[in-house]
Amino acid sequence: MDVLPQTLVLASNNAGKLREFADLLAPARITLISQPALGIPEAEEPHPTFIENALAKARHAAAACGLPALADDSGLCVHALNGAPGVHSARFAQRAGGARDESANRAAVLNPLAAHTDRRAYYICVLAYVAHPGDPAPILAEARWFGEIAAAPRGAQGFGYDPIFYLPELGKTVAELTPAEKNACSHRARAIQRLIAQMKENTACALT
Repeated sequence: MDVLPQTLVLASNNAGKLREFADLLAPARITLISQPALGIPEAEEPHPTFIENALAKARHAAAACGLPALADDSGLCVHALNGAPGVHSARFAQRAGGARDESANRAAVLNPLAAHTDRRAYYICVLAYVAHPGDPAPILAEARWFGEIAAAPRGAQGFGYDPIFYLPELGKTVAELTPAEKNACSHRARAIQRLIAQMKENTACALT
């Protein structure tokens, strides 16, 4: 019996994330509704960790609409930058007085790396699912995607830091992958797989 929720609100205003999560959740027959479609404003993200921000966003969206909510807090962590941009990935350039846009964020990573030979980096995705705003046992899942920072942006697919996140084993940046190729190996894909496995395990245990 299919006991997974049929509809979730995605606690994000990022259209790229909505497309990726909708594709990733389709095999589980889960439909996503974006929070902007329900008139839900963005939640504050004041916390220093991905997990705290993901939970805050999920609870905020669930409280605003009454639906189960899924939130993702994800970002890019660069070794030579002491883990930055980290939780500030979406506003990295803005925090330094620049524009809040993807191109400025990429430049804010590339410019300080010009003096470094260590280009190691990873994407991280932390997911939080809550059945209702006060859910005392949210389901959490995390995954990382390891790679390097390219010397310059390459590719036109994806979004965010994808044009500068280079995968040595493929010889491509993430922005040079097709959506299907990205969804086969990304940090979000692996986090979604782990989340759904936990959701199925929890519901199966509840029925026994």
